[in-house]
Amino acid sequence: MTDVQAAQLTYPGADRDDIVEDLHGHEVADPYRWLEDPAEPRTEAWSATQDALARTWLDALPGRDAIAERMRSLLSSGSVSAPVWRAGRSFFTRREPEQEFPVLYVREADGTERVLLDVTELDPSGLTTLDSWTPSQEGDRLAYQISVGGDEESLLHVLDVATGELVEGPIDRCRYSTISWLPGGEEFFYIRRLAPELVPDGEEQFHRRVWRHQVGSDPDQDLLVHGEGLDHTFYYGTRVSRDGRWLVIEGSPGTARRDSVWIADLAAGDVPELRQVVDTSDGYRVGAWVERDGRLYVMTTLDAPRWRLCVADPARPEPANWTELIAEEPDSVLEAVRWFDTGDGDPQLVVLRTRHAVSEVTLHDPATGRRTAEVPLPSTGQVTSLSTVDESTDRDRDRLWIGWTDFATPPCVHAYSRSTGTTELDQQAPGTVELPAVHTQQVTYRSLDGTPVRMFLLSPSAEPDRPRPVIMTGYGGFSLSREPGYTPSALAWVAAGGVWALPSLRGGGEEGEEWHVAGMREQKQHTFDDFHAAAQHLIDEGWTTSEQLAISGGSNGGLLVGAALTQRPDLYRAVVCSAPLLDMVRYEQFLLGRTWNDEYGTADDPEELGWLLSYSPYHNVADQTDYPSVLFTVFESDSRVDPNHARKMCAALQHATSSAPAKRPILLRRETEVGHAARSVSRTVGLATDQLAFLAEATGLALD
Repeated sequence: MTDVQAAQLTYPGADRDDIVEDLHGHEVADPYRWLEDPAEPRTEAWSATQDALARTWLDALPGRDAIAERMRSLLSSGSVSAPVWRAGRSFFTRREPEQEFPVLYVREADGTERVLLDVTELDPSGLTTLDSWTPSQEGDRLAYQISVGGDEESLLHVLDVATGELVEGPIDRCRYSTISWLPGGEEFFYIRRLAPELVPDGEEQFHRRVWRHQVGSDPDQDLLVHGEGLDHTFYYGTRVSRDGRWLVIEGSPGTARRDSVWIADLAAGDVPELRQVVDTSDGYRVGAWVERDGRLYVMTTLDAPRWRLCVADPARPEPANWTELIAEEPDSVLEAVRWFDTGDGDPQLVVLRTRHAVSEVTLHDPATGRRTAEVPLPSTGQVTSLSTVDESTDRDRDRLWIGWTDFATPPCVHAYSRSTGTTELDQQAPGTVELPAVHTQQVTYRSLDGTPVRMFLLSPSAEPDRPRPVIMTGYGGFSLSREPGYTPSALAWVAAGGVWALPSLRGGGEEGEEWHVAGMREQKQHTFDDFHAAAQHLIDEGWTTSEQLAISGGSNGGLLVGAALTQRPDLYRAVVCSAPLLDMVRYEQFLLGRTWNDEYGTADDPEELGWLLSYSPYHNVADQTDYPSVLFTVFESDSRVDPNHARKMCAALQHATSSAPAKRPILLRRETEVGHAARSVSRTVGLATDQLAFLAEATGLALD
């Protein structure tokens, strides 16, 4: 950074309005509320100045070209997914080294393959993403959902697999919809929101319903199946049994980890009579489906916070009639179960567990639940999917396809043979990548209250040889687990000589539902304590120093690092805070915020407001504090977390920090026409280059 560039690093003026509200006896100041409105002239001018300020600093950072080239090289691995089998056809995605997005292929029974759907052909601008896809049971039709510009609206289409021609679509308002085909490929159940004019203002992203749709018919004439009279924040999922007889609907209010389940016998008529099995008030989680043996299978946390598997007669589906088939284990989490019919009259259940976030796969007798075999896996990593051929073909019946990745392995496919008991590489990622020498390990440390917490470390050496620049990241929310997976940004950092760390924080699902509950609502501080303790462990063990320690997180992870930098500004040297939640008093008023109050609490409740105010980053910014360097990265088309969180927090920190801008800058980087999740490879490279170069400059890591 030259003297001229440093002189240009002057924060824009930001009005501090005198807004102080009395909320349940708390005097809550909100001086930057005007930044909530992106169209407000002050916001537009302020944002434009922040754009220029960020580019002035980021474009001048040393090592940018080197880190961009390293990211492009690591992402040139491409990827391939495990096949989904339908009537002898297999459907899978593959991204070649030069491609921006994965392409959907179909492979015929004779082994020939062809492109079925390429979003770059649909939209050469690179703004369209493929959200999901579901082939019919016969494999002759494919329902797929796409979004444009990051809005995640999931426009639903159906195409003919043989010809590739569009059969119907788009059907709008299908965000977060499952597709459950009925046999014959003429009808499916799906989720669609009510039309905007039918719901109150501000609730257009809610009011989902389950519909039965006949392909080619007017979706506005679809049969309403379920959803009337329930909370407007309910999300739904549907499953139809292989024989088309049973419909199972799962639902929950917002992201609450409390499920409702309904089941219907479709043989009874076109308008199914739904029978409620579980209600959200029962307070536990359920995943249910009717399997090929005709039994109802139920994965549940009822009396088993690490999950167990039960079975029942679908005609008598209530919990009182459940029989435990596979019990909860004390130190692993049951993640998924798949049917595996090898065609020899001895079908098996494939059971996926994670032990401290690391995948394990076993086979079990569906009659007794007894474990019959262990499926060998390549390394310490993550199973991303499991699939087998269906009963319509005799080919490859004894094979189990395993989608696989680990920290240093691009997404690939392995195949397990039951007859030989071996697992072999079936499809590797198509690109050739030179990977850095990296040591991967999982360590255990103790949090503030003595709770043991595990952490993944990626480093150039197995033991700390000297303090090195570290990036520590995490999530710790919504019962989501951070498992080993190919992470080019981590590998690029280690290749330059740094260390990358990922603790399994409370609030996540790495150790089951009790682990989740221990880091939510009134116990949210445990998440931040676990993070601080991880930082201290890295320092105490000699991996790093506070002057070399950077932290990074996005979405709920953005809340994590926002709380970390306000609670312990002395502990961290630099922060990347991406698409974050930061104003925890008003988060429910924007986009999908109200669906998260079961996780965090609501400011409408006096007690819960106290929880939120205790850690809300925006409300805990303190004047004249030596804050770390901070880079906020936000996406203007984000339809989950409003960018106003980062705008308000950026203004607050720029006002409060006692550090000179050229020493510890606080910057806001914006992108347009991209949202919260999927993005092209080139956009991924651009974002990672800015983030890694920013953290490297702050922590002293040489990227060249």
